[in-house]
Amino acid sequence: MQNKFESLELGQFIPLHYHHNMLNDTIRMQGFKAAIDWVVKPGAKVLELGGGTGVQSFFAAQKAHKVYCVERNPELVNAARSLLAQNTNGDKVEVIQADALHYLPPEPVDVVICEMLHTGLLREKQMPVIDSFKKRYLEKFGGPLPIFVPEASIQAIQPIQQDFHFEGFYAPTILFQDPCAIQERSKNLGDPEVFQLLSYAEPFDQTCQWDGEILITEHGQLNALRLITKNILAINMHTCSTVDWHTQYIIVPLSTPLAVSKGDHISIRFSYQGGAPLSALSDSLEVCLVNKQVPVLELALEALNRAAESQSNTPQMHHY
Repeated sequence: MQNKFESLELGQFIPLHYHHNMLNDTIRMQGFKAAIDWVVKPGAKVLELGGGTGVQSFFAAQKAHKVYCVERNPELVNAARSLLAQNTNGDKVEVIQADALHYLPPEPVDVVICEMLHTGLLREKQMPVIDSFKKRYLEKFGGPLPIFVPEASIQAIQPIQQDFHFEGFYAPTILFQDPCAIQERSKNLGDPEVFQLLSYAEPFDQTCQWDGEILITEHGQLNALRLITKNILAINMHTCSTVDWHTQYIIVPLSTPLAVSKGDHISIRFSYQGGAPLSALSDSLEVCLVNKQVPVLELALEALNRAAESQSNTPQMHHY
């Protein structure tokens, strides 16, 4: 029997109050509004997969001829219909209760909006939904594929030293960080390393993985990794610019912290499926110290000491 909480755990149902919080996220709202305004041309036909409150379908409806807004959660379907009815051009949007993983529009569309995004492409179903849509769309309508919003995602990993003490309570657990705020509890121990470049219009593997090394740039206690996901909402070829949106950073604690020094190299390995629970990354994560960099001054002093010892142990020859 299916666990009644499974859909919630895997991001199929995002509660209405969470969508209210997203409406209040100015950076997210302005980013998607600008991207949709650029991508949707007058008279276009648009499909939104996972419509939520219908706000992105509303953005599209200001230029589009027709918008299909697909939402699985009945509570959100009712909310979207009610809210769109109170907004200009809301009548252009048809809200459909269906599973985005299986829905196809009755006609070809020019743009597909799909914001099932979570940092690391974890939990929410961005990757499987778009992959499924592309295969079924091409079978039914042939090419070309619509333009996707977002168009791409870039993912990176960064070694950090994180303070996990909270008013005297030590809790090394997964944390979220605002990408626009200064993180006083975090110390960067190295630069972010990109491990995935994903274009939604191109074929892609639904596995997020990396096996590589990162240079440590600061001394410290490596006890966590920062997961970074930057979404390219739209690309403006005329201005050679992009509309970007960072989801919240995720801090993933390490089970065994490592003392590291500037110049060290660490090896990082992980592999998980897009849309998997947050724990999928930490469950597959392997981090180890590859080599410890010895400062040049220490090497020089060691060489001098060896030379001095060698001279003291060498028999002296006397000339008569």
